[in-house]
Amino acid sequence: MASTDGLMPITRAFLSSYYDKYPFSPLSQDVSRLTDEIHSMAKNLQKDAPLTEGESSLVLEAESHPPHKVDENLWKNREQLEEILFLLESSNWPPALQWQSTTEDVELVSVLGRLGEKFQSTLKSLQTFQSKNSEFVFNTVMTYMPQDFRGTLIRQQRERSERNKQAEVDALINSGGSIRDQYALLWNQQMERRRQLAQLGSATGVYKTLVKYLVGVPQVLLDFVQKINDDDGPMEEQRQRYGPPLYSLTKMVLNIRLFLSLLWRRFEAGKLSRSQITVLEEAVDIYTSEFQRFITFIRDVFANSPFFITAEEAGTLEARKSDEYKEVSVPAGKTHEVSLTVDAINSYIAWDFSLVQGRVDMDIGFSMEYTDPSGQKTQILPYRRYGADQGNFCTCLSGNYKLIWDNSYSTFFKKVLRYKVDCIPPVVEPELSSDQVDE
Repeated sequence: MASTDGLMPITRAFLSSYYDKYPFSPLSQDVSRLTDEIHSMAKNLQKDAPLTEGESSLVLEAESHPPHKVDENLWKNREQLEEILFLLESSNWPPALQWQSTTEDVELVSVLGRLGEKFQSTLKSLQTFQSKNSEFVFNTVMTYMPQDFRGTLIRQQRERSERNKQAEVDALINSGGSIRDQYALLWNQQMERRRQLAQLGSATGVYKTLVKYLVGVPQVLLDFVQKINDDDGPMEEQRQRYGPPLYSLTKMVLNIRLFLSLLWRRFEAGKLSRSQITVLEEAVDIYTSEFQRFITFIRDVFANSPFFITAEEAGTLEARKSDEYKEVSVPAGKTHEVSLTVDAINSYIAWDFSLVQGRVDMDIGFSMEYTDPSGQKTQILPYRRYGADQGNFCTCLSGNYKLIWDNSYSTFFKKVLRYKVDCIPPVVEPELSSDQVDE
């Protein structure tokens, strides 16, 4: 049993510092371009026939923002991969395509075979990653558990629980449940695991004593499982850092699935053009290669991330983080404002701010305005978007000055802003007495 003496759960400040060593190279710009092109092709198909209830749900999902969770997006991608592979099975092709009555149909079938191989390979990579990551986390936790019969009981209990969960999935499939139903159940099971961990960590009284001493679970591990997934806890750092590229890939695969679903029901109304097939092939190539790159990257990040750190490490990071700076989360569609009252002209307003380091393609609007005693507002610094900025301004009027960080243009992502603002009064030279004045 590994010792937890002197250790505490990882903090968000620690993860921020740790993730700085693992920047994710931006996604190819083709992800955004091809997502838009596939979406446009799907919109055109909607004109050929009224949408069914299922198609309307797909359209709504493809046009909505992906969920703000890394693991939920991984499950969402896995669901879409299985849905697409289902559509690519020859038994589910439109009848006209099954007959392969034209040269174009034969060529399309060949293309679909290649696309299916890419999707199948990506699905296998994702399944392997999720399985190994789950096993890695459990085994890491077990290193802090008693290495006697109690540890064996915990392993047996987990195996029994996982068999029961798999039996639920099998029963759903055997009763005719859809892929969507299957993944809704899988995600609910995942959330149930998380709730059980949180309840274990927050247990009190006799139950907590039993957990800690009879079962032998260290207190620091209870603290870890209770707080790790809090909305503003350590995992929020992960969501902020690595969520955006994953969310973009989720949106891309949703639109690929939407396009194929709409196409299959409208296939006989109009065959795919050569240019549309080219766009579809390119979109699948980019999605599968970028998604597999993301999985490979995040696997290495997770594998090297510790669960616990020393109190000294945490204290050093928090001290470095504060250093007279403030940190605030600016929600999507909102602003953060700091007002300063300036009593004397020629005072200096100084600022230094940045978004939390390591963000990919993140910026925030910044401006400053002055309000005179009558309430009239004047813009002092024009609005501009920055990833970071440092500067100062010499006031020529007393009154109220407002520094504004603007995230209203963002429809989904909040920004973590770290800033420091000072108002420095003018330096007043002391008056010289008569005997100090040079003759």
